[in-house]
Order: sequence, then C-alpha cells, then structure tokens
Amino acid sequence: MALDLTTASVQLRAQRDLRLDTLIRLRWLAVAGQTAALLGVHFVLGFRLPLLAGLLVIALSAALNVALRIAYPVSQRLSGVAAGALLAYDVLQLAALLYLTGGLENPFSILFLAPVMISATALSPGITLLLGALVAVCASVLALSRFPLPWPSVGSLELPLLYVAGIWCALMLALAFIGVYAWRVSEEGREIAQALAATELVLAREQHLSALDGLAAAAAHELGTPLATIALVAKELERALVPGPHDDDMALLREQVSRCRDILKKLTSLDEQGAPFETMPVGHLLDDIVEPHRNFGVALDIRGEGPRPEPRCLRNPSVLYGLGNIVENAVDFAASRVEVSARWDADKVEIEVLDDGPGFAPEILTRLGEPYVSSRSADREATSEGGGLGLGFFIAKTLLERSGARLTLGNRAGGGSGARVRIVWPRLRFEAQPRQAAE
Repeated sequence: MALDLTTASVQLRAQRDLRLDTLIRLRWLAVAGQTAALLGVHFVLGFRLPLLAGLLVIALSAALNVALRIAYPVSQRLSGVAAGALLAYDVLQLAALLYLTGGLENPFSILFLAPVMISATALSPGITLLLGALVAVCASVLALSRFPLPWPSVGSLELPLLYVAGIWCALMLALAFIGVYAWRVSEEGREIAQALAATELVLAREQHLSALDGLAAAAAHELGTPLATIALVAKELERALVPGPHDDDMALLREQVSRCRDILKKLTSLDEQGAPFETMPVGHLLDDIVEPHRNFGVALDIRGEGPRPEPRCLRNPSVLYGLGNIVENAVDFAASRVEVSARWDADKVEIEVLDDGPGFAPEILTRLGEPYVSSRSADREATSEGGGLGLGFFIAKTLLERSGARLTLGNRAGGGSGARVRIVWPRLRFEAQPRQAAE
C-alpha cells in the first residue's frame, strides 16, 4: 500500500510539472496581443507613445521563445523553479511595457494577474507567493514612476495619486483573492486525482493477486500429464535396475514425485466446482477479511444471523479490500475487542463492524470519506507520528459503493465507547454476479 501511494504521489508531481510548450504557446499569444495593442494604439488611435522601445521589449520575449524552442524538445517538462523563473520574466516584461505606457493608469495593468493565476493552478504555493510579491513590487514602482499615459487631446493624462492608489489596492486584492481561490480549487482537484490514482493501483494489485488463483489451477492441470509420465518412468526404472547404490536415488525420486502430486492436488482443489475462489458464502467472506488481523492483541468476534442458506457473493477483490480496510481500522483503534457481524434477509445483506475504541470525533465524522482525512480524533491527528495519508478509508468507501453498498458511519449507541461502521447491500445486488454465472 505504501508503495502504491508513493507511486501515485510521483505521478501527481509529474502532472504538476508544467510543459515548456504550454508556456511558449502562452507567451506567443502574449507577444501577438501586445504587438497588436501597441501598433493599434499608435497608428489607429493616434496616441503618441515610445513605439520603438515597446517593440524592443516585445522582441525580447519573442527571442526568448525562439531560443527555448531550439534548446529544448516540445515534450520538455519544467521543474517548479524553472517554470516560476519564466513566469517571473513575464511579470518583468509586462512591467517594462506598462512603464513605457502609463504604469498602473494603463488599463492593461490587470494582466499582472495572468502569471500568478498560472502559478496558482500548476505550481507550489511558495512559488506563487514569490510571484505575487514580485507583482506587488512592480505595481508599487509603477504607481510612483512611469512614463505618462498617452492622451490625444492634451498629449498626456495625469490621474490623481489617490486614484492610482485605488487601482493599486484593487490589483492587490484581486491578486490575493483570485490567487488563493484558484490555488484551492486546483489543489482539491489534485488531491482527488491522487486519491483515485491510488485507488486504481490498489485495485490493480488485488486483481493481479486474484488472477494468480486461476493461473495456479491452470498450471496444475497442465503439469499433471508430464508428472504422471515421470512417475511411470521412475517406476519402470526401479523395476529394471538391479538393487545397489541407486536405491537411495530412486527412493528420493519417488518421494519428490509424490510431493509434486500433493502440491498439484492442492492447486487443482482450488478450482474444483469454483467454490473457494469464485463464489463464497457470507460467513467465509467474514473469515477472509478478519483472518489477517487476528494476531494483533485484539479479540475478533464474528457472528452471522439470518435464514439459511447464507447468501453467496462472487469473490471480489474490491469488496475484500474495502471490508479488510475497515476491519484493520477498527483493530488499530480498538482497546481490546472488535465485533464483525453479518445479518441478512430476503431484501438485504448487512455487515457491521464495531470496536471498543474512542470512536469517531464529531469534527472528523462529518468529513470521513473524503481523501486525506486520516484520524478519528483531532488530538490523534495532531500528534500521531508516521500515520498514513488518509486515503485508506476513502479507497475502501469508493470500492464498496462501486459494488452497490451503502455505508453508514457513527458511534456505538447506549453510551458505550467505540465506532460503528455499517455496510448494506441490496440482496439482489450482492448475489447478482453468482446468479448470472449460474445461468
């Protein structure tokens, strides 16, 4: 499980690395827009401004794009620091253009938000904060020092300092609010993506383990014939050989052939009538999920109640993993005892897991089922060392709900301490796959 989560984390970090091609394309769009705006204002609207200096600043961005395209492949991914450096250049380039065309009085000063938004959605919070600080410094300088805003009627326009200060405050507020909002939304998306990636990895591992059962049975059938031939030849050789120094070798050969037959018999018995590994009654399902947790100093009590025969379900790695995770969580927090009970009738199949631990804290109970909620109590969450990432219960809940179950979480009634997890399937859904297989 730890390896799976590490793999998922690596995958998410790779997803957060920006592609160089994305930044180059965005910069080409900025170069085209800046050039059109500069030429349009100068030649179409007739505003006098330092055209050559502005075009030189834009040409530097175009030259940087060409150099990056030549030096790196299209698929190149940038580290957070490298991507942040390129976005910082974009901030400085925009500041230079605004310096030549009126500073914060220029309506295009709102474009300061663009590099910070890109960083907030794709890079780490630290890099985004540094870019925001750079924007604040550039905006402060432009509020106090810049070329005058071109204006056709009087040659230039000087806005009151109080108005410029208002623009600066609005820009800073927009930078903070939109930046934090964009980061939070993208971070939630990344957390969900990482949790789902971990779910897929865990499920794939369980499916591989389940597939080994069928492979073992198939191998046993295939090896049966050559092993019988070996046994027959060994028997004939033993009859043909004169008693002597080869007796011990023949006895060893007979012993090993018999051992191989016993092993193959066990393997083929797994596939007889499909009982143990294709379908299982609810009692065997409880035994399977409880057995790995019996040697941890916690008493495990299993009970089943309902009319006979017991409902049967297909051996499903998703259900086994989900239920096993819930039992493991109960064993981790129990003081001395965990009860796992199953009840069924004509309409539903219910499995309930109770422990005698501290139970779910109210502030955690409302968030259980979300990724990265890893503790039952706020105190344990704050003090635990070496805890998990909080994905186990999220994965278990997702897999069980995918199988048609409904989960109810709470604490034990009647004043006793401990947590209570109830999983309920409609009986038709619980037994659907075995019935289809029988048909």
